[in-house]
Amino acid sequence: MKSFFSNGSIVLLVILLSTICLVAEAQQCRPSGKIRGRKAPAGQCNKENDSDCCVAGKMYPTYKCSPPLSGSTKAYLTLNSFEKNGDGGGPSECDNQYHNDNTPVVALSTGWYNNGGRCHNHIRINGNGRSVVAMVVDECDSTEGCDADHDYQPPCPNNIVDASKAVWKALGVPEDNWGGLDITWSDA
Repeated sequence: MKSFFSNGSIVLLVILLSTICLVAEAQQCRPSGKIRGRKAPAGQCNKENDSDCCVAGKMYPTYKCSPPLSGSTKAYLTLNSFEKNGDGGGPSECDNQYHNDNTPVVALSTGWYNNGGRCHNHIRINGNGRSVVAMVVDECDSTEGCDADHDYQPPCPNNIVDASKAVWKALGVPEDNWGGLDITWSDA
């Protein structure tokens, strides 16, 4: 039986497939380190919107990157208050302001936040069969946490779109299901 590929073609095909695998591997975002959780002083961790507080001694992964962007990037939508005294902690990174929870605003994981490169840009969020446009106003810090600056909450995972109540309402998610939802997003 005659082979369709010559020996040279097979070698070239193996090299090509190996290169594709290496490129795909390089595009993955892996933890860049870990931080040890510290217990918050009494009353210092705001548990609004079912926010987690750091556990003393627990190790939390940190990330300097987020998954690669595509026309429809997979992410996990979480609920955050951007108002003063809300579970978001201090004012937003983009403008040092607080934002009304009835305004569609979001914080992005560190890699997607891109050192503020997406500040005040709009993104389109698709979930629950609906779509909404929201403005990026903050970073969901994936590199630090478990301290006063981060409301004694763990670092964000690397795939988070942390959204105001307005985003959840616009997506038509019943209020008792707010908190976590698989979504896709793209720059608007």
